[in-house]
Order: sequence, then structure tokens, then C-alpha cells
Amino acid sequence: MASPAEELDVDGIAVRLSSPDKIYYPQLGEDGGTKRHLVEYYRTVALQGAALRALRDRPTHLQRFPDGIEGEEVYQKRLPAKRPEHVESCEVTFPSGRKADVLRVRSAANIVWAANLGTVTFHPWAVRCPDTDHPDELRIDLDPQPGTGFDEAVAIADEVLRPLLDELGLEGFPKTSGGRGLHVYIPLEARWDFVEVRHAGIALAREVERRSADRATTAWWKEERGERIFIDFNQNARDRTIAAAYSARKTPIATVSTPVTWDELRDVHPDDCTIATVPGLLADRGDPMEAMHDKAFALDVLLEMWEKDLAAGLGDLPYPPNYPKMPGEPKRVQPSKDRDRKNKDG
Repeated sequence: MASPAEELDVDGIAVRLSSPDKIYYPQLGEDGGTKRHLVEYYRTVALQGAALRALRDRPTHLQRFPDGIEGEEVYQKRLPAKRPEHVESCEVTFPSGRKADVLRVRSAANIVWAANLGTVTFHPWAVRCPDTDHPDELRIDLDPQPGTGFDEAVAIADEVLRPLLDELGLEGFPKTSGGRGLHVYIPLEARWDFVEVRHAGIALAREVERRSADRATTAWWKEERGERIFIDFNQNARDRTIAAAYSARKTPIATVSTPVTWDELRDVHPDDCTIATVPGLLADRGDPMEAMHDKAFALDVLLEMWEKDLAAGLGDLPYPPNYPKMPGEPKRVQPSKDRDRKNKDG
């Protein structure tokens, strides 16, 4: 029998909590893995300010598991028409040209409302409503490939990316992905469109690749990546999202994508950052991303690098498969299946 619904007070707004005792994380069980634990986690980090800062005014998709992480996944982009008055929407344009109203987070109550729907992970765009065409963040996704892991991603971030950003006059803000990967955000002036921001991200990724001593790669096709850290440049394309800072993840122990300082990076372990531990971490040392958007950087230096690469014969890279063919994009065919390439090589 389902446990009775309750009403939570979230900064003066009443939010319904249904089935609070439902198990969401089976490995954690009744002592730490119920829906109540997840929703209370989000209420805490939202009221602390950290989760709200990460999501405020951003169009946000919801990765929902209404029956827990071992149940069906619902990746919800469009906001339901039936919703409380405090829940607002924001119109976005998808790569197809279609438009939709998605969640616009404005308050801690919005976050708790979405968590009650079974949202485990929040996926915000790198823009702020109402200007949804000009990103205010460049997002660097360091994605370990088979044979590599979190330690290798940290090494690339600390030994290659961080000094490169210093050299370019840019500042990055790292966070764990909640899994084996690592994310680094650069706050931007919202003056460039998605195509330009993606080009800047490719230029930065290529320079990291060149300086990495073959430890990082921008190869889009998995068959070409090897045992290296893939720098996923397409996370800067329109409608591509990364788990928000302070978002829980679909992992057995309820890990959280957690901002860390550069000094903390070498000592952090993703499994230490969970819905049980992150609120205390925040209370003890604050949010490393709190002041991130107090500054905003220009893309000129990265776009100059992009132009130099173009002049050297390095063009655009493939877009994700659900995108329309984009101007200047190479063939979207994996190398082992490219007949033209095979004929040219042999």
C-alpha cells in the first residue's frame, strides 16, 4: 500500500509529496533510498541556494524515474499543461526548428515539485530565459572511455585544461559528473549563438588534445577514441544538456554531480558525493560555483583559435545524429563504414 501524501513547505509555497516511502534507490533501501530522501535532498540544496543558482531561469529537461532508478525512465522536455501556478515555462527552439514550452526554474518550490514527479536529474540548457539563443556558459565534458576513469579525467583537467585556460585569460569551474566523468564550465557573455559557442568549444578541445600527450581526444566516433578521455564538444550544441550542478544521478548509491574547487579536485572521489553527504558539504564550505556568474568571459580568443584551425585545414566536426545537416559539417558516417574513405585509402 502506498504511503499517504504529505504537504511540504518550500519557502512559503506548499508542494505535494506523494508516496514518500516508495523506494527509489534499492541498494540504499528504507534508510536512505526512498522518494522522501530524494525530495528532501532537493528541498535542502535548493533552499541552501546552490541548486537554485544552478537552475534559475534556465529551460530545463527532467530525467524522471517515477518508480525508482530501476524502473522506466522518462526524459521529459515539454512541460505538462496541468501544473501548479508557481511553475512557469520558457519557450525554446529545438534543432529541428520545432518550438516547445519547457520548465523555467524560478524558485526552490519548482525544484521540489519536479522532484516529486520522480525527477532524479535536472538537465538545464546553457542559456537563460527569455534569451534562449545565446549561451552564457561554455561546457567542457571530459568523458572517460573504456580503459580510463575519473582519475584520468582529473589529470587532463588539472594538468592540461587548467593551465591552458590561465594562458588564455579564461576561468573554469569544475564539478564531478556524478559518474566517472568531469565537467568544467566557463561563464560567458551571452553574445554568441550556439554555432559560435560550439566552434569555440571545438577549438579549445583541439588544443587540449594537442597538449595532452595522446591522453585526450576529440574523435566523435567511438572506434577512433581508444583508451583516452573524450572531450565531448557537442555538449555545446543546441538542446544538448549536462546534468546540473547538485543533480542526483541514476547510480546505486545516489551520487550527485558536485562542484569542487581546483584545489579539491585531486582529492575528491565521486562516490563520496551523494544525496546524503552533499548538503553537509555545502553547509561546511559553501558552493564553489556561487560566484561563477559574477564574471563573464568573451569568446574572441577561442574563435581566433577556431579560425586558425580552419586555415590549417581543420574543419567542423560531426553533430549528433538527431540534428539536421549543418553548414560546413563533414559526412556523418563512422570511418569504418565510409565507402569513399575506403576507396581513397585503398
